[in-house]
Amino acid sequence: MRMLIGDYLIRRLAEAGISHLFGVPGDFNLSFLEQVEAAPSVSFVGSCNELNAAYAADGYARTAGLCGLVTTLGVGDLGAISGIAGAYAERVPFVHITGIPPLHAVESRALLHHTLADGGYGNIGRCMAEYTVAQARLTPANAVEEIDRVLQACWRERRPVHLQLPSDITHLSIEVPDAPLVLEDSQGDAEQVALAAEHIATRLAAARHPVMILDADVDRFGTASLVADLAERGVIACVATAPAKAVLDETAPYYLGGYVGAASRPDIRELVSQSDCVIGLGLRFTEINTGFFTQKIRPEAFINILAHEVSLAGRSIPAAPMAAVLKALLAKLFPSTRTLPARPATGAASAPGQGDDALTHAALWPRVAAFLREGDVIIGEAGTSNTALLGTAFPQKTRYIAQPIWGAIGYTLPALFGSYMGSPERRHILFIGDGSFQLTVQELSSILRHGQKPIIFLLNNKGYTIERLILGERSRYNDIANWRYAALPHAFDREDKALSLVVERVSELEDALKQAEQADKAVFIELILPEMDAPEALKRFGIAVADYDYGPTGPRNASTQTHAQKG
Repeated sequence: MRMLIGDYLIRRLAEAGISHLFGVPGDFNLSFLEQVEAAPSVSFVGSCNELNAAYAADGYARTAGLCGLVTTLGVGDLGAISGIAGAYAERVPFVHITGIPPLHAVESRALLHHTLADGGYGNIGRCMAEYTVAQARLTPANAVEEIDRVLQACWRERRPVHLQLPSDITHLSIEVPDAPLVLEDSQGDAEQVALAAEHIATRLAAARHPVMILDADVDRFGTASLVADLAERGVIACVATAPAKAVLDETAPYYLGGYVGAASRPDIRELVSQSDCVIGLGLRFTEINTGFFTQKIRPEAFINILAHEVSLAGRSIPAAPMAAVLKALLAKLFPSTRTLPARPATGAASAPGQGDDALTHAALWPRVAAFLREGDVIIGEAGTSNTALLGTAFPQKTRYIAQPIWGAIGYTLPALFGSYMGSPERRHILFIGDGSFQLTVQELSSILRHGQKPIIFLLNNKGYTIERLILGERSRYNDIANWRYAALPHAFDREDKALSLVVERVSELEDALKQAEQADKAVFIELILPEMDAPEALKRFGIAVADYDYGPTGPRNASTQTHAQKG
């Protein structure tokens, strides 16, 4: 059959399960957006800027599956590039479609706006190639093959891809296949999969104290239920790195808590270091996952089941994808007589502070833990919020969204917008600091414009507290303007779609939480906190970062060294 190129792209997007495209209109993508407007299968969702749109696409993809990002050449692409790079680092898939000048202008090297006016049209594609797993510039001759190839790569690798769509070809007719697009995960090589599963099963059968360390790929490749089955049948303890927070049911008996190398809870640290069989699941040894590379894992005991291969004590078994290996392993595994390690006793912690006491982090987070409920989508901004939430036990079926690897501040507000768009039936709760909020604040208007009803906690501690804890406690570069944050929902919306509250004392927090439970609208709660107050884990993190980044002779330690030399 014959279809217009833009319509065929929309058809393939819909067949891939994509129903929402985030972005910003520009003259080079308007011809395509006209086709989107007319299509019943795909909706365009406008954002305030391209960076926010990329973050929104990231948030959507984490809770609802594949989506798209639409920009215009140059200014739009580079505005979005940090969000695209973050999705690449965190392994989050979406399709980036950029409208570029007409094909005749590209081929004749015309000096157009949104370019460097040097006739070059390959620079943006080269930039995007660094942060996407597949790229193509569409033409009438290659559109069918390239659209399918790039979409398959997006799904297979669970990372962003990049399509350039010239503005003058969207309404050209081409011959297209009748068969629908079917996205499939690689099944690998059956012999390699069986070999990997046999090796792992043998190791597990002989192990006395096995442990599995989860990373984000367990979520991205949809293998959490397989891992849970493996943990139950094999009686295997599980711990999670920061990117895998809440991927497993944190109330399950096999789940022990978070793993961060030497900064882990003592029983977890000892279990991993002494284990005779450590199974990583997509494990990446980043400084965030390992407590600045302080992990202690016996090399001969380590197995890493990666997205597309397995590493056994340093030996690679290719063509052995994670899902296929886990299924084969479950078929070989017999119920074990092992017992799980005992968890430390944890009683219900009493929340410090009461009545007119000033709000502190010590008073805040135990009350937040009690406020959370089954099925929540919880979003934690880099810094104070993420650190506190990583140490908070979540109820069943909780979804946690954070960006611990890329760590771009401001990510979470537009990510909330995208996640809510994809899963409006769930309660969404965002915790974000004032410094981060100022980077992407405009997307609050999109949240309200679409009638979303999240609960947003704005932690106002007058600046970049996480940076102050690293260096420059009193330095002006860590200061920001102290906005009237609770007034912003009313400034961004004329229809009173949000309840705004300011909390300075413990009693006010408890009242605000009650109101948030009952409100049938968005809730924005500004929490006034002391400038240098922070969770203890964040204070330790600040010291570790300073030591790693600046060394023993760095500016943080200079005064101590000078004093020691004088002594």
